[in-house]
Amino acid sequence: MSEVEVFWHEHAVSRAEKEKLNGNKGCVLWFTGLSGSGKSTVANVVDHKLHELGKHSFVLDGDNVRHNLNASPKMLAEKHSEEFAKRFGLGFSAQDREENIRRIGAVAKLFADSGTIAITAFISPYRVDRDSVRAMTDGDFFEIYVATPIEVCEQRDPKGLYKKARAGEIKGFTGIDDPYEAPLNPELTIDASKVTANELGDQVIAFLQEKGII
Repeated sequence: MSEVEVFWHEHAVSRAEKEKLNGNKGCVLWFTGLSGSGKSTVANVVDHKLHELGKHSFVLDGDNVRHNLNASPKMLAEKHSEEFAKRFGLGFSAQDREENIRRIGAVAKLFADSGTIAITAFISPYRVDRDSVRAMTDGDFFEIYVATPIEVCEQRDPKGLYKKARAGEIKGFTGIDDPYEAPLNPELTIDASKVTANELGDQVIAFLQEKGII
């Protein structure tokens, strides 16, 4: 079967018109950091603060996305055939993590194109994957490094994952037996071990104001 040619369709309502209606520019806020660093907490604080300001935003959280769009083969097999689950399910291998980030990047770009501030919270451990999303989003990408030290992340360990990784019950865990490649030139660096999530949220809001996003 020959490949079907796919064309890009321009939208009748322009991005600029949508941004004017929303009262903010579209962009991608990409929170990256170790498990337990506070990514999701700060991302949701920022979302609430933007809502209070009357801005349009949406949070794409790593755990939530793994329940549907990027579900594991086991989870997909509960609702679909084993063949379907094997083909489209994503585990946690380097290849699967790469595809996980690619899919999220594509979705985040669609949100940005709609004049929405897409807020993502993913470990996204590999620089090359984050850089690929940056390239995909045509200058709308802001990398926010949640640089909470691993010692603090382990002390928190809200899901008990570090404990299991140290015990050898989880293999390929980021920061323990799999690498985390910290951003080299993030647009913003925050540390959730030093100030509250609310204060960090204010830092992000100030950053967005400085960049003219809101």
